[in-house]
Amino acid sequence: MNRTDRLYALVEELRAAAPRPRSARWLAERFEVSTRTVERDLSALQQSGVPIYAEPGRTGGYTLDRQQTLPPLTMTAAEATALAVGLHALDGTPFAEAARTALHKVLAVMPERERAAADAFAARVGLIAPEESRASVPRALQEALSERRVLRLEYADKGGQLTGRTVEPLGFLGGNTGEHWYLIAWCRLREAVRGFRTDRIRAVHPLDETAPPRDFDRSLFERELGALGHGMTALPSLGGRR
Repeated sequence: MNRTDRLYALVEELRAAAPRPRSARWLAERFEVSTRTVERDLSALQQSGVPIYAEPGRTGGYTLDRQQTLPPLTMTAAEATALAVGLHALDGTPFAEAARTALHKVLAVMPERERAAADAFAARVGLIAPEESRASVPRALQEALSERRVLRLEYADKGGQLTGRTVEPLGFLGGNTGEHWYLIAWCRLREAVRGFRTDRIRAVHPLDETAPPRDFDRSLFERELGALGHGMTALPSLGGRR
């Protein structure tokens, strides 16, 4: 069994046993590898976001939170490839790292046969790189939005002039072409909602201050994006169609 298949099998073994723990020694015997190899594999899964926890004690071991994981998924090769292509398009956006970990989680719970078919299909698909590589978006921006953390930005205007801005993140705006992404935030300097192109943010400094609650007002987003010369459409509901 190769390492990729073993990682998938480890997750499924822990899912089947949950909430009972499995010791590293038990898992090593089950998959005919060393205890050190199992511990290294479990650490890799934890780092990729799989909710595996170690329980101490004589009867302890490793356990998986079933409520935070996906069961095995049945997807066609084309569906899996479309997902990979769509997530790859998020490179250079605030969601690039989340896209990579999401794809890893989906592939980890696909049955071996479907995953192999998806690999074969994906090998026949190529992506044309953009003429200019998109700058990566600081992860601190995404974390600040989810944690409602006030930020201190060093921001460059069109002429390259740097200014310091203390802002309260409200959201992100961007297009599916990935040309530009904007952090929409309440700017304390201007005392108004402003859009900050993420490729012009030179430095991000999270502050030990929680942003005060502000109502999400879509009209403010539309007004600011209009001032930037763009239109806006909403994301589809993450709940999907029933």
